Amino acid sequence: MRADSLDNVVAIARIKAAYEACDIPGSAPEIGGATNTAEGALGELFRIWRLDPEHQATSAWNPLGALIPRGARIVIKPNWVVHYNQSGAGLDCLVTHSSMIGAAAKYAALTKPAHLMIGDAPMQGCDFAKLRTLAGVDDLADRLRRYGLQISIADFRRTILSGGSLDSQRSEGVRDLNHFVLFDLKQDSLLEPLNADARRFRVTMYNPDLLHRTHGAGRHQYLVAREVLEADAVINLPKLKSHRKSCVTGALKNLIGINGNKEYLPHHRKGGSENHGDCYPGSSVWKGVAESLLDTANRRPPGSTQAAFAWMASTGQRVAAKLGADENLEGSWYGNDTIWRTCLDLQRILRYGRLDGSLASAPQRTVISITDAIIGGEGEGPLANTPMPSGFVTGSLSTAAAEWVHARLMGFDPMKIPLIREAFGTFKYPLANFLPDSIRVWLADAEGSGQEILPFEGRAFRPPRGWQGHCELMDGSISQPTERTKPLFVPVSE
Repeated sequence: MRADSLDNVVAIARIKAAYEACDIPGSAPEIGGATNTAEGALGELFRIWRLDPEHQATSAWNPLGALIPRGARIVIKPNWVVHYNQSGAGLDCLVTHSSMIGAAAKYAALTKPAHLMIGDAPMQGCDFAKLRTLAGVDDLADRLRRYGLQISIADFRRTILSGGSLDSQRSEGVRDLNHFVLFDLKQDSLLEPLNADARRFRVTMYNPDLLHRTHGAGRHQYLVAREVLEADAVINLPKLKSHRKSCVTGALKNLIGINGNKEYLPHHRKGGSENHGDCYPGSSVWKGVAESLLDTANRRPPGSTQAAFAWMASTGQRVAAKLGADENLEGSWYGNDTIWRTCLDLQRILRYGRLDGSLASAPQRTVISITDAIIGGEGEGPLANTPMPSGFVTGSLSTAAAEWVHARLMGFDPMKIPLIREAFGTFKYPLANFLPDSIRVWLADAEGSGQEILPFEGRAFRPPRGWQGHCELMDGSISQPTERTKPLFVPVSE
């Protein structure tokens, strides 16, 4: 089967919801048998996906060879957001499991790549050394090298905090700028329709003045890891979770981690929905005070003064909560109209971006999305998820189609989630050349439409608080589009 005929296909393999020794006899013969659930799941996924069907069940099987040429440069992009779960529920529901990364790397190795890199830009407060230990990344790398695969592990961040609080010591320019490519999407950015409110762009724990240098009317810059753009193929390997700002984080939002500095990434707009912001619904005097105090704190260097302003901001949040408001000051609700635009801009850069910082008219590399939902994350993600024993993995050549199906499998209505709905918009440098009603879902024993898929065994994910009542599927089927939920078709610029 030709790879381009798979553009609208999402393959799904169901598996036991546990990362453990494999109990599927005969799985993955090409690598000596599957050693864990993830390897068994990935082998099953590729069979369902009909990759290299002529050689299935033989030692010559090379499923990714149908998509990646021999001698390619490959980057695997997992979700390594942070080294601990704020909910206390562990890392299995928070980051891409190392066994899934290892399984993807082994299959990638069958294509005989020139080089394989595994990289991400975690949160600035992530202790990457601790994450590598706790998530088994270093053990995984050692096993893959013994397997004969030459790999490298990369931290794409340029700014790192020594601790998790705002006043922690900050290290800037950790990774040299030579390792990045600067893009300016200008009027083609999906943020451009918000240019009148560009001074309101914010990202948590960052100086807003830095964000204003990278985003304004006719200026929308991103700083992308050069290795990602040099790659012939990128294996997008997210963890499927609920997310407070975007509702869902999976194939689409995972690309936040290819950008090196967070001050290139607008996440929300300062203020409530009644005064040109999208940080929270309505308006709140005390929240406005808290936001201004946070801006002051973020503009200060680390130290006691910065800590004092941060404390005053948190006091303002508590006062607002006592007066009936929630404590959201980060755009963590269904009305966030900023984060999806940033995410889709990065998707377009990955798909069309050249090494000179321009966008080509045709895709520049293969992007394969394989999503780890063996154990998913529900609730207050992306940092405080609790485990969901979802028991599946998905594969697709379309991040938009993959996320549409993910939302439905989570029990969410993709038409109510801007990040997913707008991925099918008719803007310049599009992400999909088909509409959602053309998505095809392949399972081991069935095929169907992306409009029909529902949670397995009724296992719907619990959405974040700010999305509850605003994202769920209704009566087991997708809601009809309304004026509020119709895709926003961004004009194509000449």
